[in-house]
Amino acid sequence: MPEDVSFNTERHVKYYLRCLKTFLPSAYTSNDSNRMLLAYLTLSGLDVLGVLQSKTTLEERGGYIDWLYHCQVPTGGFRGFPGTDFGAERRNKDNEAWDPANVPATFFALVNLLILGDDLSRVKRRECLQWLPTVQRGDGSFGELVGPDGSLGGARDLRYCCCAAGIRYILRGNDGLEGVPDIDVSGLVSFIEACQTYDGGMAESPFCESHGGHTYCAIGALDFLRRSSNDLNIPLISAGSDKFEALITWLASRQTAQIEDPEEDDMEDDQPQSQGSEMAPLADRVHELLNIEPVDVDTVTCAGFNGRCNKYADTCYSFWNGATLVMLKQYSVVDEVRNRQYLLERTQHLVGGFGKGPGDPPDLLHSYFGMVSLAFQGEPGLSAVDPTMGATERIVRHLESLPWQ
Repeated sequence: MPEDVSFNTERHVKYYLRCLKTFLPSAYTSNDSNRMLLAYLTLSGLDVLGVLQSKTTLEERGGYIDWLYHCQVPTGGFRGFPGTDFGAERRNKDNEAWDPANVPATFFALVNLLILGDDLSRVKRRECLQWLPTVQRGDGSFGELVGPDGSLGGARDLRYCCCAAGIRYILRGNDGLEGVPDIDVSGLVSFIEACQTYDGGMAESPFCESHGGHTYCAIGALDFLRRSSNDLNIPLISAGSDKFEALITWLASRQTAQIEDPEEDDMEDDQPQSQGSEMAPLADRVHELLNIEPVDVDTVTCAGFNGRCNKYADTCYSFWNGATLVMLKQYSVVDEVRNRQYLLERTQHLVGGFGKGPGDPPDLLHSYFGMVSLAFQGEPGLSAVDPTMGATERIVRHLESLPWQ
């Protein structure tokens, strides 16, 4: 392994600025309705790099804030992008279900506003908190949105639970807004606890397979609730309980030296070979192009994280699993050196950003979460990140300065 492997700050800054100020590649077209998430990954990426203020102007940041408020739904919450906005004159009781607020977009919109330094004074706080219980089911889980005839859209999914708990944490604060009903906190906790599987990890819903991303969402939701209710007793996040110990064991076992699939050559032996030489497997060709040695799992010095048992490492799971361990104050179980080597040597891209795996092109999601994983390890040049908010600690301090906190 090269001794000079390092985090290339300048290239990462350029990568995020390209994503912010120019058109995204055509591959992002299918994510048009998820612009709120893409905005979060980009703005927070620049904030973690410590250059958001210096690389954008006051006018630009004001424009971003206005765009975010344009995505606010009059009855509370935020839409994921402006494409469903009918406008105030055309919106009515009959068609408003086709322009709904959704839970993830609302959470990311609020975080984006905080990143940009907004005081949330234009947020329809009361309306949003009145809307939030309407997307909670009787079993304590949350859906994504309220559809036609009051139907609840979206699966029983811990991702929605985490975002809903985050919205409550940001907007409800200590005063609680008199007359506004709260969500069913105990029901939410019960649903989350029911998602823990036999192996200690957390599943999307009860009786599903444990998964690193859903485990983060489970613990993130509980941490949001704990921040708002200091007396909340939750065994799953209480050190010493059997559930807690099983969870830590499962998270620690997600770090793996199996970092890519050694694809076998599927060509027949009697098939003609190019220029008289044998066709190398895809993994070998990638190694040759990147000028790196093939991976020998017996001597490998890299160890990333996977999201499920018997899977290969994936950049983003260094965050999902690592951030969960930070929230649980158990990050010491991570082999930081080998995780850093996996990220910087194997998935950090030449043009900036991170790919999903070795040889993959960079994308916003893996770039952001790979970088934040390094921030947890104190990588020079990166701001400290709050694992629950998924944004810099500066954002949490700003939130705590708001009147209702």
